[in-house]
Amino acid sequence: MANILKTWIESDKREVNRMGKIADKVESYADKFAELSDEELQAKTAKFKDELANGKTLDQVLPEAYATVREGARRVLGLYPFRVQIIGAITLHEGNIAEMKTGEGKTLTATMPVYLNALTGEGVHVVTVNEYLSSRDAEEMGELYKWLGLTVGLNLNSMDTDQKREAYNCDITYSTNSELGFDYLRDNMVVYKEQMVQRPLNYAIVDEVDSILIDEARTPLIISGQAKRSTAMYVRTDRFAKTLKEDDDYKIDWQTKSISLTEQGIKKGEAYFGTKNLYDIDNTVLNHHLDQALRANFVMLRDVDYVVQDSKVMIVDQFTGRVMDGRRYSDGLHQAIEAKENVKIEDESQTMANITYQNYFRMYNKLAGMTGTAKTEEEEFREIYNMDVIAIPTNRPVIRVDHADLLYPSLDSKFRAVVADIKERHAKGQPMLIGTVAVESSELLSHLLDQEGIAHAVLNAKNHQKEAEIIMNAGQRGAVTIATNMAGRGTDIKLGPGVVEVGGLCVIGTERHESRRIDNQLRGRSGRQGDPGETQFYLSLQDDLMKRFGSERIKAFLDRLNVAEDDQVIQSRMITRQVESAQKRVEGNNYDTRKNTLQYDDVMRQQREVIYAQRMEVISATDSLEYVLMPMMKRTVAHQVDVHTQGAQTEWNLQALYDYAIASLISEDKLKLEDLQNKTADQLKAYFDDLIEKNYQDKKTKLVDPSQMLEFEKVVILRVVDDHWTQQIDEMDQLRQSIGLRGYGQMNPLVEYQEEGYRMFEEMISDIDYDATRLFMKAEIRQNIRR
Repeated sequence: MANILKTWIESDKREVNRMGKIADKVESYADKFAELSDEELQAKTAKFKDELANGKTLDQVLPEAYATVREGARRVLGLYPFRVQIIGAITLHEGNIAEMKTGEGKTLTATMPVYLNALTGEGVHVVTVNEYLSSRDAEEMGELYKWLGLTVGLNLNSMDTDQKREAYNCDITYSTNSELGFDYLRDNMVVYKEQMVQRPLNYAIVDEVDSILIDEARTPLIISGQAKRSTAMYVRTDRFAKTLKEDDDYKIDWQTKSISLTEQGIKKGEAYFGTKNLYDIDNTVLNHHLDQALRANFVMLRDVDYVVQDSKVMIVDQFTGRVMDGRRYSDGLHQAIEAKENVKIEDESQTMANITYQNYFRMYNKLAGMTGTAKTEEEEFREIYNMDVIAIPTNRPVIRVDHADLLYPSLDSKFRAVVADIKERHAKGQPMLIGTVAVESSELLSHLLDQEGIAHAVLNAKNHQKEAEIIMNAGQRGAVTIATNMAGRGTDIKLGPGVVEVGGLCVIGTERHESRRIDNQLRGRSGRQGDPGETQFYLSLQDDLMKRFGSERIKAFLDRLNVAEDDQVIQSRMITRQVESAQKRVEGNNYDTRKNTLQYDDVMRQQREVIYAQRMEVISATDSLEYVLMPMMKRTVAHQVDVHTQGAQTEWNLQALYDYAIASLISEDKLKLEDLQNKTADQLKAYFDDLIEKNYQDKKTKLVDPSQMLEFEKVVILRVVDDHWTQQIDEMDQLRQSIGLRGYGQMNPLVEYQEEGYRMFEEMISDIDYDATRLFMKAEIRQNIRR
């Protein structure tokens, strides 16, 4: 361990020395730029843009650009970045993580790489953990950028599409991580390109990078909606399905488990639902219900595929024969079976789009981050995000005193000791920040302090604006602030008058957190910019972390020391080391979980990228989409021919092929079964290809305006793709939840998930081709078609 630490420190030293040479170049411009007038300094922005347009790289203009921002900050903000901040700024520009202690001025450090990268005009995103910080930084730092001639946008949840687009089109955009992710998902659900708000993802600087990319990495962003189907439509299509007769009205192909209406069935449907053309584009939803009602009634068999228990439809696992409790068929099939069996039809919500922060942020061309605490997760940042963590030296040495942990036998004795310590420090006027792990412990401590008559503020993270205010006052003489361990990320605690004399801010931790980072974050609230300060952690054998890890070894150690009384306390570096090794185990477990989540989500990412790229191609098209539609239709027909022409020619099922053609390609009066006889498989494919080509040209001639034909093609493709993609998300999620069981069969669940996911994706593409073919071939053209 000592060797690894040594290597870390030495490699950081090397990097800092290398960047120090670039920082020297930046500082060499200081006197010269100080003599420039405001107009001359502001004119630098246009000069840099010209140089970049004429082939210079960002690295080449960096020294002069950083010097410009430094001088600009002195004039506009009254702040002048130190040398260590320039080194931090170089780290950020290179796409790495700058670990800078609290109070070292991360916000000001970021102004340099933000300005430099915004010069390209491709957009820079500054990402914060909450909207209060986004608004604050956009306003304060925005003054500097605007003064230098750049545009600044703020992206908030409350904004409408036009306001968001305007914010994203600025050179620099401030936003929270969740809003960026949701905007990306919403952009890939729009039906007109003009409705999109984001530009391609270029460069992001993530503030509190460990909080966003590690602590929140396991939580996916999900957009879900009520499934579009009303229960009335399930009942209606079910009643219609029950009026149909096999062979006369519908045909089942048991080989592919598919079912389709005959020409007579189609006519019956048009009469029943009062529509001229069952396959008109306006009837997409009806068609979907109808397909599911037919499958539910004639393909899905009671007591084989499912059972009805306690008035509920329960799926039967085809492999084990067991009832799969809590599982439902997706895409409305379950509701259709409920209608068939006349039980209560449950509402369905559906995931329309999802993504993890890990995969969202990896899409940026360049990603950088800053925080006070990232070194403990260096391996994860490097492996998952390809970012190195560089520890930036402090401007002044840290003189804070970190005391060894105090260990008590019980929670009661621990909290009594905490209150006694607070009382003593409060009497001499020393301000205190008391960190708790849970809300319950903060309320308990608040109650104990009330009993002692000690005035204090309790911080919960629900009100960010109030949070910043309380944290800013936490450094005043005599202030007592109780907060969660995450308190005040992004806000400095500045010491009030007379506080240095009483020892600076004292941070008291009432428990160790699962992660060393969070403890370090709390510690770092004290001792900023060379201020004095103290930190002290209180532990008990009844703390969660101690119960879960390490408590046996520590108990044995206490037994050897003969600790008996409840109030007896142990202060030992050995205890601190034991706790830290327990924390490392938890961190390792959490990393494995996140890595595992990412490996599974990568399967979904590959599929998402394919679908989103093709969707983008469709909504951006300005010319005919024949090159997309025609291969889809030809693939479908080729597949149908292959399925029904297997074995010797005498075994071919031309009737099934004919039924498919009538249901999905052409009307009965234009095709006879004899037309398909005495042809080879290749001749059948060519025959159907000719039908498709002719149908396409017919539709084209009916629409005089080519833009109407394009609109029609877009409607067909988008409706089908969006329907199937939503279904795919749902099915992949169900697969993910059940795949773990395959581990019991000596199979690797991840490999199984990848293979099964690939097979399902291939199936989805085939289904998209099939439905798009049917919709395009059977729909009648109208002039007023709209997406």
